Amino acid sequence: MSNEMSERQAFLVLNALPNIGPVTLRRLLEELGGDPRVVLSTERRRLESVKGVGPVISETMATWRQQVDVAREEAQMRQSAVDFITTRDAVYPRLLKEIYDPPIGLYRKGQYDFKHPCVAIVGSRETTLYGQTVAKKFGAELARLGFCVVSGLARGIDTAAHEGALSVGGKTVAVLGTGLDIIYPPENLGLYRRIEAGGGAILSEFPLGRRADRQSFAMRNRIVAGMSEATIVVESDVDGGSMITARFAGEHGRLIFAVPGRIDQKTSAGCHQLIRDGATLLTSVDDLLSELSYLDGLRPAPIAEKPAEAAAGRPANLTEDEARVYACFRGGNILLPDAVSAASGLGAGPLSATLMMLELKRLIVKRADGAFEARG
Repeated sequence: MSNEMSERQAFLVLNALPNIGPVTLRRLLEELGGDPRVVLSTERRRLESVKGVGPVISETMATWRQQVDVAREEAQMRQSAVDFITTRDAVYPRLLKEIYDPPIGLYRKGQYDFKHPCVAIVGSRETTLYGQTVAKKFGAELARLGFCVVSGLARGIDTAAHEGALSVGGKTVAVLGTGLDIIYPPENLGLYRRIEAGGGAILSEFPLGRRADRQSFAMRNRIVAGMSEATIVVESDVDGGSMITARFAGEHGRLIFAVPGRIDQKTSAGCHQLIRDGATLLTSVDDLLSELSYLDGLRPAPIAEKPAEAAAGRPANLTEDEARVYACFRGGNILLPDAVSAASGLGAGPLSATLMMLELKRLIVKRADGAFEARG
């Protein structure tokens, strides 16, 4: 092997070799002194003395030059503005190093450095309006508090969680089950670009060009859970992929939260099962903060409100309709929906959705008589 190969290039080769899992790669590195260049140059008999390494893997290692073109890999990465971070790098997610089978490297698009605590928000692709609203709300509130919101860029809950974080100028990370040059679903290309432009990152342990298979999304889910302080499941069927993410979170010793839903809604069945099995029922971000038990000074720095909003006494991250309705409750007004409709000019449908959003943002409360008032 050429002495000119760098340690990072050798990590890149090991990561790109097919059919060698992260646990086996970790064992090889541990037993052979930690230098990936040594692993690639070790003779087959010594390789096969490592637990989990048989003739197939040793043959793959011995013929790595025929399987991985380092120059081509690096050229593709440069063209796609992708870098490769390893467990030796300070920017590699700290918590991810602690799991049983961390990737030896991650492809990264975007320059987020993972210095702030991460919280995962995951859920069904076939979601309800309620689920999307809750995921977006929690994504926004956590990002405003300074957390990085982690999800998988999928349709439904993942998309809503990423968009919620971006809506307040917060950081969000998408972990893919494919190479970073394969964007699925394709309609999330715009979201993919916004995450990178907003100072976040898109991650994958898979080389460019790698398409999804039966295992890749489960492997992606362990990264989502592994890099996060807590995992929030908003909506999921009992057999949904989010249940796998929650299981990984539990195996890693991380907090698991589940948002309750309608008992007759299929996409709530998984959340209700998680709650029965011991997950924390989540109704507000305060529930999560209480469980994390962050001390003053150790929480991430919150995103500051925009000066114009603070000066006007208007809470941050309100839509135009939400701000108009919220203004109706100034001075302690207690109003029935008909009175709010008359004061705001909104029809029954838009008003109902707007009142629900203000309740979810904990800005107003519905009284027993059906009227609403601002929270004190």
